[in-house]
Amino acid sequence: MEKAIEYFGPERPLGAAELLALVTRVWPGQYDEGLVERALAVTSNFTAWHAGRLVGCARLLSDGYLFSTVPEILVDPDYRRMGVGVELMRMLWEASPTSLGFGVQPGNEAFFEALGFETGMAFYHRRKPRPA
Repeated sequence: MEKAIEYFGPERPLGAAELLALVTRVWPGQYDEGLVERALAVTSNFTAWHAGRLVGCARLLSDGYLFSTVPEILVDPDYRRMGVGVELMRMLWEASPTSLGFGVQPGNEAFFEALGFETGMAFYHRRKPRPA
């Protein structure tokens, strides 16, 4: 029998190398491991693991009272449409001390709408290169 996907909240530490292994499967590129480690330190990280491999991650950034957002939700392409993203967002929503506001990449709106999120605010962005 194949091992089930296991889910963890912030109680399970997440290292930059583990996250980068997933990130590069979703968004290929060059990343600075030290800066990723710093980013992880300021978010609550919710993860999905299968057979010791990180297959999903959703990060919650919150001031604890006025504002919470989702910097990203990542699911390994081989594990999409298996409920991983749904479970990670459920966990994140339950843990959030406030309402959630976040941007969505075009084409992914239906996923978040199916989870009860709705549009209503404009989202503006201006790209800045990542530090080297």
